[in-house]
Amino acid sequence: MEDQSLNLPIKSWAEADRPREKMLEKGASVLTNAELLAILIGSGNSSESAVQLAQRILRSTDDNLNRLGKISVKELIAQFRGIGEAKAVTIMAALELGRRRSVCEPVQRENIKSSADAFRLFHPFLADLPHEELWIALTNRAGKVLDKLRISQGGIAGTSADLRLILKAALQSLASGILLCHNHPSGNRLPSSQDDALTQRLKKGAALLDITLLDHIIVADNQYYSYMDEGRL
Repeated sequence: MEDQSLNLPIKSWAEADRPREKMLEKGASVLTNAELLAILIGSGNSSESAVQLAQRILRSTDDNLNRLGKISVKELIAQFRGIGEAKAVTIMAALELGRRRSVCEPVQRENIKSSADAFRLFHPFLADLPHEELWIALTNRAGKVLDKLRISQGGIAGTSADLRLILKAALQSLASGILLCHNHPSGNRLPSSQDDALTQRLKKGAALLDITLLDHIIVADNQYYSYMDEGRL
């Protein structure tokens, strides 16, 4: 039988069961995703507590915060009773802060030694996007990242690349290496024929300037494809 006490407002629960009090007493790390989300939304609806509503929201994404980040404000409002514009915006703002935190965490210049390092570098920028974007990272001879730049933004099916912009940025940064990266919103990590052509064109153009194309990474949610790992560079 369902515990009817869970339908009561959180303020009516035993203090030890309330997410805010639990967080203050034991720290944020002990809270479940649903409890953290419940703190953000504050209250549920006439038949669900904030925690129950949060659990239902998370179940709709298989408890995957990356998927939650792809849901729009309008979709949250339409799909979940008790979620209005203010709550939906609060959820989206919190997820965006988390994404920005992951981007800002490194206090030292990133050192790229493998495709996994490159994936971790670009993933926060690209993982949740509904459209394609093309990014580059420019490195020195020691593999230290000098700069990261978004080159272009496209639609669901693709984006364009201006090799002149990429090579100009590399020359201005006095870079010796280029890491190319773009995302596949479809979740398919395998490259297209257009991806293959772009890779070869940039490799040849960079070589003329004594610059090395180190890798081309395709981000697809939490997986990636590396041209270098596949022996295609």
